[in-house]
Amino acid sequence: MRKQLIIGLALGVAGCGSAPEPPPATLWPTTSWATSTPEAEGLDAAKLAALDAEFASGTRGQITGMLVIRNGKVVFDKSYRHDFDALFAGRDPARGPYNYYDPDWHPLYQHGHLHTMQSVSKSVTSALIGIAIGRGELPGVDAKVMPYFAGDFRVTGADPRRDGLTLQNLLTMTAGIQWDESTVAYTDPANSCAGMERSDDWIQFVLDQPMATEPGATFVYSSGVTMLLSQLIKKVSGKQADEYAAEHLFAPLGITDTYWKRTPKGLSDAEGGLYLTARDLAKIGYLYLNDGMWDGRRLLPEGWVKASTQPLVDTRPGQPRSRKYGNQWWVLPYGGGSKHAYAALGYGGQRLIVVPELQLIAVFTGWNIYEHAEFAPYDALDRVLATVTGGPGQ
Repeated sequence: MRKQLIIGLALGVAGCGSAPEPPPATLWPTTSWATSTPEAEGLDAAKLAALDAEFASGTRGQITGMLVIRNGKVVFDKSYRHDFDALFAGRDPARGPYNYYDPDWHPLYQHGHLHTMQSVSKSVTSALIGIAIGRGELPGVDAKVMPYFAGDFRVTGADPRRDGLTLQNLLTMTAGIQWDESTVAYTDPANSCAGMERSDDWIQFVLDQPMATEPGATFVYSSGVTMLLSQLIKKVSGKQADEYAAEHLFAPLGITDTYWKRTPKGLSDAEGGLYLTARDLAKIGYLYLNDGMWDGRRLLPEGWVKASTQPLVDTRPGQPRSRKYGNQWWVLPYGGGSKHAYAALGYGGQRLIVVPELQLIAVFTGWNIYEHAEFAPYDALDRVLATVTGGPGQ
């Protein structure tokens, strides 16, 4: 009897809260996202409502959606309607998928619910490269890439710098290939990306550009190098990037509703052609937040997320809060530069922002290509961070 009493007392002491609680189980939104309230997940509902009111009023332009997820649960999800047919009227009579004023393609695919991702597509393409490396179809980021184009494309002008081009150079946009899509608008024919999109063979267009610097020396934002990644995926797998994504990335995540544009040669437009819903885009962020694991299955090779979201390149040296770049992902320092969020960013205001330390994901969509400026990445990050009232477990 005394022995039973001692055991009972021991169990009673153990149940008084001295032992730490086990961490909550990870929620996997393969079928659907769990939902919660901002307050329950340590966010300020009033500050989220204030941002919502700005978007709904139209003072921030053509914002189309705002989605906030914390601890694996949707806590805020709003969409905003705009008459894009009226906005586009009289601007450009030429219709088509690469006329950014065509309401059949921008921002919604065929006026439906799939939203253009624009250059967010680049970050998804980076995930596909990681998968190809994990499957042994690509040897690694140090691989020389020019042999993969030999025989299928011509390379004009011998330049030994081009021979040294690696997969890592493509991923970090330090290829050294002459390119300019930053100093002129995407709607300007002088823009290199616009020139590529007008060409019949996008890969040949990129390879026809001369080398400007040694690979690895300088960051130059280039949709062209992302298209080279699309060709690499096709070369090593025998599948277009959209087909490869559907099998190896989207299916495990439960993403079935997508559209991905293709070039005149039938190549997947990896630089800006993907269309998704905001909730499915958030799944990409959640995959990265969980180190490439999904419901007990490793989709991205170990270490790929960390390598991809490190500040490998400074895109604006010397400027305050200069954005950094990883493997086709933007890195946004905050907290005085001691912490990092990472983001997939796209033309017109597409934003997927992941704050690992806070178990926080935010998605913003929009089409601010008119008189309103895009919802700037740091503006988006700062507004979301300002809503946090408690730690990740709150």
